[in-house]
Amino acid sequence: MTNNDILRRIRYIFDFDDSKMIAIFSLAGHQVTRGQISDCLKKDDDPAYQECSDTQLAIFLNGLINDKRGKKEGPQPEPEERLTNNIIFMKLKIALNLKAEDVLVIMDLAGFPMSKPELSAFFRRPDHKHYRACKDQILRNFLKGVQYKYRSNL
Repeated sequence: MTNNDILRRIRYIFDFDDSKMIAIFSLAGHQVTRGQISDCLKKDDDPAYQECSDTQLAIFLNGLINDKRGKKEGPQPEPEERLTNNIIFMKLKIALNLKAEDVLVIMDLAGFPMSKPELSAFFRRPDHKHYRACKDQILRNFLKGVQYKYRSNL
């Protein structure tokens, strides 16, 4: 999945308009214009399409955490320069304040059941012996389940 796909899906799931997207970026201390948002959300074949970098998506996800959970005291976390699906999955889990059981229910909603040990492997440190890289299919199904849970008109 591309960063632009993830941004589009999150926008759709929570029905964010341009001003809400701008506000989320600003919650993470980053200013963007309506044009920048619009260009990132365009289809890949559009001439005005702008690729969303890992850093931009990390800033957006940090802003989403601040929006959904409130800003924590002290310095804000620095956005990652390189994102993996595991980091994206973790940031979405934090933003939505989900426990492991909640994530398992969401995965079931998407028709992609998994066990608790399978799930916990995605949230381990990369150097841990039971760490597992999160593939696009897992992240796609998680976002699909989140859509079923949070988008009421489905």
